[in-house]
Amino acid sequence: MSAETTLQPSTDRIIHTVAHLNCGARRAFELFTRNELLRSWLALSAEVTPEVGGKYELFWEPNERENYSTIGCRITALEADRFLSFEWKGPKQFKQFMNDADPLTHVVVFFLPAEGGATAVHLIHSGWRSAAPWEEARRWFEVSWRAAFAELEAQVNGNPGPAQLPVR
Repeated sequence: MSAETTLQPSTDRIIHTVAHLNCGARRAFELFTRNELLRSWLALSAEVTPEVGGKYELFWEPNERENYSTIGCRITALEADRFLSFEWKGPKQFKQFMNDADPLTHVVVFFLPAEGGATAVHLIHSGWRSAAPWEEARRWFEVSWRAAFAELEAQVNGNPGPAQLPVR
């Protein structure tokens, strides 16, 4: 293969975002697995069952559940207070290709103890294909995850955050 036709490594297309939270790993894990806590920083409505195979459904516009949600997504692995992984879908503008993909994109969240009882939360969103629409969706989610994590940090750490873009 020539340099012009070399495929971009898949690691270049992942999203990796980090939040530093002034709370223990248990509380950080709960922020991703308890419905009322997810509603406080990420979505308007949440239906999460924290077990392998359980629902990981978030809703940004409850009146358009099929277009602005992760409806049908499932938890693929978890170890309480350490990591969580789940399937992910895209909003209406990316629905046509993201939501019928096999496999769907995938999110893994790690909860790592840090100094002073804090927790570093690492999110890795993978499964992005190399076509132009997929790259547009990946860039959109990269901005959205960064904004969501800024909101999460602001809420947990008590710092006012910038205007946020919703992950939807």
